[in-house]
Amino acid sequence: MPTLPTADVVVLIVYVLGVVAFGCWFVRRSRTPAGFMTAGGTLPGWAVGLSIFGTYLSSNTFIGVPGRAFGANWSFFVFSLSLPIAAVIGAKVFVPFYRRSGEISAYHHLEKRFGPWARTYAAGCYLLAMIGRMATILYGVSLGVSVLTGFDLRAVIAVTGLLITLYTLLGGIAAVIWTDVVQSIVLMAGAVAIAGLLVLTMPGGPSQVISIAADAGKFSLGSFDFDFATETFWAVLLYGVFSNLDNFGIKQSFVQRYHTARSDAEARRALYGGALLYLPVSLLFFFIGSSLFAYYHAPGNEALLADVRTEAAAPGQKPETLEPRQYGDKVLPHFIRHKLPPGLAGLLIAAIVAAAMSSIDTSLNSSATVILSDLYKRYVRPDADARRSLRVLRGSTVVWGALATGCALAMIGVESVLAVWWQISGIFSGALLGLFLLGLIARRARGAEAALGVAIGLVAIVYLTFSPHATFLPAWLRSPIHTHLTVVLGTLTIFLTGLLASRLRRRRKPSDPGHPA
Repeated sequence: MPTLPTADVVVLIVYVLGVVAFGCWFVRRSRTPAGFMTAGGTLPGWAVGLSIFGTYLSSNTFIGVPGRAFGANWSFFVFSLSLPIAAVIGAKVFVPFYRRSGEISAYHHLEKRFGPWARTYAAGCYLLAMIGRMATILYGVSLGVSVLTGFDLRAVIAVTGLLITLYTLLGGIAAVIWTDVVQSIVLMAGAVAIAGLLVLTMPGGPSQVISIAADAGKFSLGSFDFDFATETFWAVLLYGVFSNLDNFGIKQSFVQRYHTARSDAEARRALYGGALLYLPVSLLFFFIGSSLFAYYHAPGNEALLADVRTEAAAPGQKPETLEPRQYGDKVLPHFIRHKLPPGLAGLLIAAIVAAAMSSIDTSLNSSATVILSDLYKRYVRPDADARRSLRVLRGSTVVWGALATGCALAMIGVESVLAVWWQISGIFSGALLGLFLLGLIARRARGAEAALGVAIGLVAIVYLTFSPHATFLPAWLRSPIHTHLTVVLGTLTIFLTGLLASRLRRRRKPSDPGHPA
């Protein structure tokens, strides 16, 4: 039986079915490959921008960011502060680069620069990463919905995966973007509603939020020391810049959106709009986390704090021994379930589901595009006509949706296996930005130098990822660098290795053995 009032369950079901029906309505816009992948390049920049924003604001953000602020502070808000830097570079470099190329694939140019291996490597890494991303998001949101409603977890995963696959299959990228518009509005409305309720229902009034949270250091941006072994301001800023350049520069899901816009100017506005809108909204979610801390630690709310600790405690663990960081992710769902009026809780749960749907439908459509553009047309049938291409796009959507749903189901009880898979896929995808920058900046670099850079970069990324947890290694052999900087150092290793190798090749004299005549 659902643990939520019937009104909330009805609101949730009606919302989800409404979004699916709305997405399926765009079936007439996806009857050609171009319509399925780019909507014919006819979409307004503001809608594409909201879709980019919706991709950033996944269900993990909706739950995870407040949980992080509750358990620690605002140090990871610095990631959002890096967005304007990356957005300027993206709008001035990446958008015109891809729009000018005329290629829907984000990886087509890698073949021209370094050979077929580079394109196939990039496409394979992206597809692997998307499976992991979709599975973890689908599992996470389904777990939350199951806990809040009492519905069976397996049924929630299966139904949610099926419905998202259905409207993405029928409506193509137009369905993805326009449903993202609706869901982004719901997300923002939900965040504003939660923040307002928290502030207005504080036992000691709105000022009590600031006093309790500030005294606990919940508004801190972290240390400003130049220490890259911990999560300092500078470590998170560097991570944010490189991670967002990775998104804007080489992620198919972002590059594909540039082609859906009506013009270059609209594409640039979309990138600026989506990136810059996330900045204040993420600030709002951090504020929600700090407000939740203040609310649950306010005098008179001791029973609420004890209740959420009890829910978070593992079997045999004493609830009172838990630190805020250990149950931070549980607080917002607890607040939604116990403190919101009937109907509004259902809308907030719908907002969480909306965040997940915005991320998964994007990944599904872009994965199908990569399969067609970078694999099927490259190796199977280069001359595939529109009808066959559309069949491949739709078939790939179904297969990837089924794989993501199956992997999410597999996470039940064996989450650690999928966590390792997600980490491994992150290792390979982390090498793509360095390869892209090498091709863009080092004009004389060839395939051999690029392959050498990727090989050495992968070794560096594997070392930085796993050595801190390798207890069989002596302490001096383990990486002291914070994991946030893995993408930074991995990117720089690939780029600098390839650049150095290309310059050494150019300096070789004709008399040197092996030098081409």
